[in-house]
Amino acid sequence: MSFVTVTDLFLDYDRRPILERVNLTAREGEFVAIVGASGCGKSSFLRLLLDQERPSRGTILVDGQPLTGEPNRQRGIVFQRYSVFPHMTVRDNIVAAEALGANPLGILGRSARRDARARAEATLERIGLAHVAGSYPSALSGGMQQRLAIAQALAAKPRILLLDEPFGALDPGTRLRMHDFLSDIRTETGMTIFMVTHDLPEAFKLGDRVIVFDKTRWDPQAPEAYGATITYDFDARHGGIPYQTPKEDPHVPVPA
Repeated sequence: MSFVTVTDLFLDYDRRPILERVNLTAREGEFVAIVGASGCGKSSFLRLLLDQERPSRGTILVDGQPLTGEPNRQRGIVFQRYSVFPHMTVRDNIVAAEALGANPLGILGRSARRDARARAEATLERIGLAHVAGSYPSALSGGMQQRLAIAQALAAKPRILLLDEPFGALDPGTRLRMHDFLSDIRTETGMTIFMVTHDLPEAFKLGDRVIVFDKTRWDPQAPEAYGATITYDFDARHGGIPYQTPKEDPHVPVPA
């Protein structure tokens, strides 16, 4: 059954088309990797899913419901800018994210907070930040801050995780470690993931599907005259063949 449904989506900025005729359905738990040329609306599409922006036309449904106009805690986000709390230590950033994921006020009891700190320590060990657990984000390098932002978003266990070039600032070895960390958390939680990346091998390695944004119409005299749309949808788990939406039979469960 479709969990995220995007229908006939258009987005304009000051009457300049960014996206046009975007249609997409995704099941809960799917990992959709998004690739395409710079400036073709990939990050704008994530902001629409986050509900930070509203489409010019068209609809987005999540679990059958329209978006409300406000970002929801059920949707975690890691954009290219780092989203950590600067006034909290590295460890407390992870604890705070888990607390906000647990309840709107972000309040944990003494026992729950102790358990959350233990999980935060384990997470920091997995991503190579245990040695800076007591430091503040300002003392970290850009790559370390990015790792913290990813771990923070995952700690809240959102139903939908939106990632915009999350591994771009990381060295190759750390990048592979974070691939494993993301895959493990996804297996544990079953969250739905949309990830923008410029790395095609990374897209096919992590994604169940790889969708391509591009312009199908182009005017050399007016290169901004048309918006981008989804031009390809590949099944990354079956040799890159075109993706086909599973037939939904109420008597036959769709494999996870």
